[in-house]
Amino acid sequence: MRVADNPLGCHPASAPTPGARTVFDPAPEYPYPDSHRPDEAPAPHALLEPVLGLLGSWHGRGQGGYPTLTGDFAYAQEVTFSHDGRPFLRYEARAWLLDADDAPLRPSARESGWWRLQPDGRVEALITQPTGIAEILVGRATAGTVDLSSHEVALAPTAKKVGATRRRYTLTDDTLTFSHDLEAVGQPMQHHLSARLRRGGCTSSGVS
Repeated sequence: MRVADNPLGCHPASAPTPGARTVFDPAPEYPYPDSHRPDEAPAPHALLEPVLGLLGSWHGRGQGGYPTLTGDFAYAQEVTFSHDGRPFLRYEARAWLLDADDAPLRPSARESGWWRLQPDGRVEALITQPTGIAEILVGRATAGTVDLSSHEVALAPTAKKVGATRRRYTLTDDTLTFSHDLEAVGQPMQHHLSARLRRGGCTSSGVS
């Protein structure tokens, strides 16, 4: 090629080496799936022992209310805990409102995050919501109960003001009860949500 034919000084691409991979090749699927049971691979990290009973998916119903709302409401909820062999749980929850006939009304709260387990059952939880709220909570897992209180709450510029939260999870056999207290939009800390969930899709031992 003459310079006059290549005014930008570009050089033709060299032919790829047979068998070589490029950034444009399809990536393989993630090779480390999460576990939803304590008795399946990967083996859970030793620090997860106090919360192994939470692994799996939970489904149930709850009630909620707050002074700034027009009234109490009923909702259904699905909560999932899993792990990949490291000392944290992956957490995801989604809820939908129910009408007076117990039929789905519309999507409601969603959140996801991570529960980082520390020695002696201490828990550091990071939970984010699409409403622009990110919570860092700390607490402890003991005797079938996980108690978490907010350490810090970060808000997106347009998110509603949330000052603090408390969450309590209590596991009895295959029933998980949940309560959520909230300090928000000028209201003091008080009850906001409660739910009773049953395990769905798997079984495992209770929280030790």
